[in-house]
Amino acid sequence: MSTESSQSQQPPKKKRHRIRRVFGGLVVLVLVLGLVFLAGTKIWSWQDGRKAEMTTSGPYTADLKSLTKHPLPKWFQDAKFGVMIHWGLYSVPGYAPTGTTFNKLLETQYDRAMTRNPYAEDYANAMKDPTSPTAKFHRERYGDAPYEDFAKTFAAGLANWNPDQWAAQFKAAGASYVVVTAKYADGYSMWPTAVRNPHAPDFHSQRDLMGELATAVRKQGLKFGMYYSGGVDWTFQQKVVQTLGDYSYLHYGEDYRRYVIDQVHELIDRYKPDILWNDISWPTGSKRLYSLIADYYNTVPEGVVDDRWRTASFGSQVMSPKPMRWGFDTLMKPLFKLPDVADGISTPGDVPHSDFRTPEYTDFDSIQTKFWQQDRGIGGSFGYNRAETEADYAKTPELIASLAKAAANNGAFLLNVGPSGGEGEIVPAQLSRLTGVGSWLRTNREAMDGTRPWTRSATTTVAGDKVVFTAKGTDLYVVVLGNPKGDVVLNDVSLTGKATRLRDNTAVQLTTGGGKTILKAAADGRYGPVFRITDGAGH
Repeated sequence: MSTESSQSQQPPKKKRHRIRRVFGGLVVLVLVLGLVFLAGTKIWSWQDGRKAEMTTSGPYTADLKSLTKHPLPKWFQDAKFGVMIHWGLYSVPGYAPTGTTFNKLLETQYDRAMTRNPYAEDYANAMKDPTSPTAKFHRERYGDAPYEDFAKTFAAGLANWNPDQWAAQFKAAGASYVVVTAKYADGYSMWPTAVRNPHAPDFHSQRDLMGELATAVRKQGLKFGMYYSGGVDWTFQQKVVQTLGDYSYLHYGEDYRRYVIDQVHELIDRYKPDILWNDISWPTGSKRLYSLIADYYNTVPEGVVDDRWRTASFGSQVMSPKPMRWGFDTLMKPLFKLPDVADGISTPGDVPHSDFRTPEYTDFDSIQTKFWQQDRGIGGSFGYNRAETEADYAKTPELIASLAKAAANNGAFLLNVGPSGGEGEIVPAQLSRLTGVGSWLRTNREAMDGTRPWTRSATTTVAGDKVVFTAKGTDLYVVVLGNPKGDVVLNDVSLTGKATRLRDNTAVQLTTGGGKTILKAAADGRYGPVFRITDGAGH
């Protein structure tokens, strides 16, 4: 191409100058907006942080360096199985649509995923959408009665609630700890709180349900934990929550921040929970959160906090107006149609401080450095859902497998039950799962409680069953997650020592060869046989 031709295709000098000016203006605008955002972030954090105050004195102070010195208590590392209870006003109607998961709804019905989800505990929000299955159910059964009316029915049912029976059932199931919903997102407090809710002053139990359950649980020798919905409270936010943007970025003001701090302090002071289990996020900045956690550790030195404490920020306040949430949802909606993206929300992101992680309805297949806990319901809902049938509930072997895999990979298993109504009946189909896990633990608990991960977490048998390993001192435990019969042949592992079947303490012949370990005539077709290997070694 000639020089003249090349030059003829270049923009005129004035046009080039105009392009440079526009581009330069955009760069300046981005820089200015960035500086404004940084300044806003610092100002917001400073204003929020100066409201931080501690109510205790002790070894822990309101800074990250101090909190990270808190050791993971041995009792929590040793306790591999816990029971969570979702129980509240939503237990009265006990309804949500079934047939799909929340993650799938994000792919297929993003614009109304929050009012179509399978969580019966979200009834108060779902009924606000007149086109939702929950709203249809409510109209047919309760007419135009407001959600708050369920408080009367719930309170009446409490005459038949027996916390000691619950505690005995959880003990029989082999649980080492219990975590109960003190306040869910519907905003109803399950104890006679002295902290006034400015939008619903009397929206709490007159009876001390948390205190009664704490006493019953601890009488059985179990630890007592409390769930608190810090990130969402629909009494402070009356708008219907439809999308992930709504759920994550609805605006909460200083009245709510003060309210949750005071309520959680009240729970700590009154009940001294062994586990402080916050959900969704936390409405203050980090300084106020660290003050709260330091107060908790000073009050309950061997207590633990979960990882769902993502703090508020200037950025989250910027995202709260509807146009910003619309922009967020516009970006997220197509993203969730990509493979495996929706599944990622089941595992909370890292936060600066926590004692353990909480993946939901999912687990890890390798040994984790940080202790974790799989949280899941027996069915698709955490709260009681009358629409669920036997087919919607996980089978007992699946739950036992989750427990064993958690223990093998430096974790624990928290299984949720959703009692019905104020009477708190654990429905037979859910109770049978607790009974099934408890039956397995009665003969195999030695391979779970107090154990730690081995040098590797898993292998398979030649028949295709998964096998997981745990260890305690010099003892190795081999847990076969299947129904083997006759010889149990382990792939890719050579073990030596004395083998014993835990169920009945029967000695089992152990041989190795060709990189395999053979437990001779060790299994009789029952699910989940466990073998102890002593005085040996393996690789």
